Amino acid sequence: QVQLVESGGGSVQAGGSLTLSCAASGRTFSIYAMGWYRQAPGKQRELVAHITSSGTTNYAVSVKDRFTISRDNAKNMMYLQMNSLKPEDTAVYYCAAGRTLLSVLRGTGEYWGQGTQVTVSS
Repeated sequence: QVQLVESGGGSVQAGGSLTLSCAASGRTFSIYAMGWYRQAPGKQRELVAHITSSGTTNYAVSVKDRFTISRDNAKNMMYLQMNSLKPEDTAVYYCAAGRTLLSVLRGTGEYWGQGTQVTVSS
């Protein structure tokens, strides 16, 4: 069983930065693929970035070169460093964990956090 808790959301002006954190409980954190998702009002949830258990990362085109996903297995933590934020980045951001990378890519990971709001003003 893994429990995930996001933090670090808030309001920022366009061009600013935020770092989201995802704290995980459970001793088997390191074996899970992890992902950051976001959902804006009236829009479908989208996978923003993901990281495998071995640390391989990938990003949505819309955030590539602006966001950085990372994980610290020793601390059971995952992060999303967001730079050069744009108003279109405004959304609720969720972290999720899955036993397989495929589950993260499909958005069907077994464990989800409660979400943290990110608001970017122009």
